[in-house]
Amino acid sequence: METVITPAGITLAFDRYVGGDAGTVIVIGGAFSYRKFPKMVELAEKLADEYRLTVINYDRRGRGDSSDSPGVYDVDNEIDDIAAIVEAVGGSAALFGWSSGAGLALQAAASGRVPGITKVIAFEPPFVVNHENFVPPADLHVTLHKLIAEDRRGETVKFYMTKGMGMPRAMVAVMRFTPFWKNLKAVSPAAGHDWAIMGRFMTGEPLRAADWSGVTVPTLVISGAKSGDLLRTAARAATAVLPDAQHVELAELSHNPNIAILTPSAGEFLTGTAQFAG
Repeated sequence: METVITPAGITLAFDRYVGGDAGTVIVIGGAFSYRKFPKMVELAEKLADEYRLTVINYDRRGRGDSSDSPGVYDVDNEIDDIAAIVEAVGGSAALFGWSSGAGLALQAAASGRVPGITKVIAFEPPFVVNHENFVPPADLHVTLHKLIAEDRRGETVKFYMTKGMGMPRAMVAVMRFTPFWKNLKAVSPAAGHDWAIMGRFMTGEPLRAADWSGVTVPTLVISGAKSGDLLRTAARAATAVLPDAQHVELAELSHNPNIAILTPSAGEFLTGTAQFAG
């Protein structure tokens, strides 16, 4: 484990997987993820071993071994965290964002606050761009912040998964009896950061090209054919408003992805060895 302290005093923990000289990519997890999440580790290892990339897998603030800003939820803070990571690993890196981490990666690239971003991969950013499927309540943050402040972690997980992510209540109820429920509760306070990132893009309204005009680097948007219509629609909508984006939908892939299926498109795009290269 390595760490970097941001200008705001946040300690960010990360692991560095050195595969070769094909460039650096920072992996950005989504809601309830953390750097030791098994599929995050598998993705980092495969990109390093099979594509000679240096992969930085970090704990976003409020997760794992990184510190937090309790009660302060602002996407600009997490963009500044990414800037600190990029600087710490050499000043140049691509971003691979997963779910809300994809939303964060795209906003970081659009912001102009992170020098050195070379490419972006957005794996199923959970934008809600119409009213045909699930739309979170506009006042979700009120209850979410209250649950976090009162340290009601199990309730935070259930609330955000059902009201913020649209998961069926029965599915979430079953999760309570799985071994990883304790890990979900451990990172549940960070859900406030995920909503700060995604909330204004989950209203059921179309994405606006003006919000994404700053994403001038080559971008690959990935979706899975086994994912729900909401996520697949979001991927197409994101691709349409990004200045330099391509979209690939992978058969047999879902939002809980088979990393062996996900990795080739990502690795080939990042290393410029396939049709997806910018």
